[in-house]
Amino acid sequence: MSVPVSAQTVPRGGLVVVALLLVYVVWGSTYLGIHLALESGLPPLSVISGTRFVIAGGLLYALLRWRGVAAPTRAQWPTLGVMGFCLLFLGNGMVVMAERDVSSGLAAVAVASVPLWMALFSAFRGERPTRGEWLGIGIGFAGVLWLNAGSSLTATPAGLVFLLIAPLGWAAGSIWSRGRDLPSPFMTAAAQMLCGGVILVAGGLLRGERMDTLPNLQGVLSVGYLTVFGSIIGFTAYVWLLQNVRPVLASSYAYVNPVIAVALGAWIAHERFSAADIGAMAVILAGVVVITLARVRRT
Repeated sequence: MSVPVSAQTVPRGGLVVVALLLVYVVWGSTYLGIHLALESGLPPLSVISGTRFVIAGGLLYALLRWRGVAAPTRAQWPTLGVMGFCLLFLGNGMVVMAERDVSSGLAAVAVASVPLWMALFSAFRGERPTRGEWLGIGIGFAGVLWLNAGSSLTATPAGLVFLLIAPLGWAAGSIWSRGRDLPSPFMTAAAQMLCGGVILVAGGLLRGERMDTLPNLQGVLSVGYLTVFGSIIGFTAYVWLLQNVRPVLASSYAYVNPVIAVALGAWIAHERFSAADIGAMAVILAGVVVITLARVRRT
């Protein structure tokens, strides 16, 4: 989710480490949470993705209003709606749809390309990348092409399409939101989750998603984990990092989450990955690292 914030005071190192671990491990584990929720037979858009964000956004919104944080203005709600559509419906929703056909680890690898798309979209907006950033973009997209053409994704055309849309939607929404009139960071997150959640639920119902039976314990626990840890705790830690450390460090989750997701997928869900999958992941992450280092030098 995109939240325009700026670094403020330097926090204690221990808090930074805790927040980073939360973002690394919790967000990396959400791919497995989605896999387990799908395995239990829950509808992908309306329940696994949509209900999760409606509940998380509603709880956070109510807490913020109780603490006196100003609600979004009438002019800000349309912007929040577009952000919810791009980042949550196209971003998160398409990941959930993809995981019906592909492994959780492979989905995480594809989503790792988000910084590459963001760098490219920034160039279209007139923010000229440095040579190092162009090099990172080139390396990363070579990995994306390898992943889409030479990995097990080739056997799942639907999963391939969804995993192309997801990072594009997230990156486009993130870049588009820059400089927009938005409420405070946490209120932006809450309202964005509410808007995106409603869109996801509506999208799921329109495609005919229904729950004919009560969810089993695995499904309930999986969606509960995604709601509390993935949407509330994990995202709150990320927003805190954006406010207190350099953006490069806060965004380092992009190349740690896939490693966590692949490891958890192999350990708990017994997922298997081909040499092409691992090779493509390594190239994508190398591209993200090159872009990150280039931005450090630039700043």
